[in-house]
Amino acid sequence: MKRRTALLLLAAPAASWAARPRIVVVESYHSEFIWDHDYRQVLIEMLGERYGLEFFEMDTKRLSVDLHAGMAQKALNRIRTVQPVLVILGDDAALHHLGEPLDKLDIPVVYLGINGNPRNYGQMNFKNITGVLERPLIKRNIVFIRRIMPSLRKVLVLFDNDLTSRLTYDEMFEGKPSIEIDGIQADLKLCKTLDDWKRSIVSAPSDGYQVTISGLYHTLTRANGKVADADEVISWASANTRIPMFALWSFAVGPRKAIGGLVLSSREQGKVAAGIALDILDGGASPSARVPVTARQGDFIFSRSELARFNLTLPADIANQAILLD
Repeated sequence: MKRRTALLLLAAPAASWAARPRIVVVESYHSEFIWDHDYRQVLIEMLGERYGLEFFEMDTKRLSVDLHAGMAQKALNRIRTVQPVLVILGDDAALHHLGEPLDKLDIPVVYLGINGNPRNYGQMNFKNITGVLERPLIKRNIVFIRRIMPSLRKVLVLFDNDLTSRLTYDEMFEGKPSIEIDGIQADLKLCKTLDDWKRSIVSAPSDGYQVTISGLYHTLTRANGKVADADEVISWASANTRIPMFALWSFAVGPRKAIGGLVLSSREQGKVAAGIALDILDGGASPSARVPVTARQGDFIFSRSELARFNLTLPADIANQAILLD
């Protein structure tokens, strides 16, 4: 199916939509990606009654890297045409490409889902940009996993090679393939291809790993160069792993997926970002006066069937607050 540059308008009668002040939301990814889908819904719920929301998809998880800058330029051209009262940038690719040019347009900007250090995107000099940071909970998950697997000594954390994955490697692992967390060796591997991901899953036990933790896997490519279907990737991993597989994001959890863990959800990112946007638009807050914030630190979400498959029992304090999917 031919891909398209997506400009999606919040459904509403044309007259009423046109009469409302507009907000442009630039997504690094695409609307079918569950991360984008969930924060979009929150933005619509919190902002859609008073503002006309327009969504632009950069589609960077499916398009090749050499096309990303061109998509960003299209988004910038659209923003210049629309002249919105505020722009929301979803995730690192959008901020990376659009942060500096948008700051020069004197339009308030709120970002969400940022894994990199905001200083690397110009945060120290931004006049009109602030937002919400995202930090995968690798260390806290390893501490939790050891509570249900006391003999835990070695963990494999698997990511694809997307921008967010590389930022996690640089920021959380300080550019090193291995770190120690409370006496546990945690190795982070970035995979470019689906075959590399599969080999890592299959060989993990013989390589001495007792647990895998699934990070992002949405840009893994097949032998023909096409991006593999994300649902197929996580289902294959679940079916073929011989050791427990946990997760860092809610979209990876469920029956025939990962067991679960202390996971992040984009709904919370959207909620906090929308709140900042309202403070700016309604309360007159200056973006430059708003220090970037980190959204609430995750939820315990698990699959009952995957827990049972590996004979794992949640501690009572975690079970009492956990969301169980099946």
